[in-house]
Amino acid sequence: MDNQTNWTPSSDDNLLGLTDKNTINEKEAKGIALAELYIFQLDTDIAISTNLILEIHRIAFSELYEWAGKWRTCDVTVGKLEPPKPAQILQLMYQFVDNLNYKINTANDAKTKLDTLVYAHYEFIRINPFNNGNGRTGRMLMNLLALKFGFSPLQLYQREGEARKVYIDAMQSADAGNFSKLIDLTAKELKTF
Repeated sequence: MDNQTNWTPSSDDNLLGLTDKNTINEKEAKGIALAELYIFQLDTDIAISTNLILEIHRIAFSELYEWAGKWRTCDVTVGKLEPPKPAQILQLMYQFVDNLNYKINTANDAKTKLDTLVYAHYEFIRINPFNNGNGRTGRMLMNLLALKFGFSPLQLYQREGEARKVYIDAMQSADAGNFSKLIDLTAKELKTF
C-alpha cells in the first residue's frame, strides 16, 4: 500500500468519456451508494459467494467502467504489494470465500468476529481481484459481515487526511505480517446496532 494510491482511473478508461475528476468521483460515489443500498437490503443470513462479490462490484462501478463486476485480467502493483497474477484470481477467490464462510459460521464471540472482519478485508485487498475499486469493495464486503454479526457499518478511513494515513499504515503493517494496528483500527469502529 502506498499513501499516494490513485482511486480514480484516467478519463479514457470510463464508458462516459468523462474528463473532470470531480464528475468521475461523483459518479463513482453514486455507484458506491447503490452498492451499499444493495448490501443493506440483503438478508443477513446470505452466504458470501464469488457471485455476490462480483455483483457488489458490478453495481458500484458499471455505470462508468467496462471492467465492473469482472475479475482482473492484468498485472497491477499496489504500493509495494504485488497482488497475485490474474490467472490465480479465480482459485484464490474461491479459496477466500470458503475460508471466509467457515470463519463466519464459527465466529461465536467478539474476538473471532473481529478477526473475521479483519481477515475478510485484508485478504480481499491482498488478492486485489479487480482492476480498480478493490479497497471500496473490500470495505463494503467487510460491512456486509459487520451487519451479519450485528454491528453497524465501519468506515475505517476518509479519503483525505490523517485517518487515511493511519489506515494505510495499518495495511502496510499487515503486509509485513503484523495485524495488530488493523485489528485495533477495526475494533475502534465496532458498534452494535
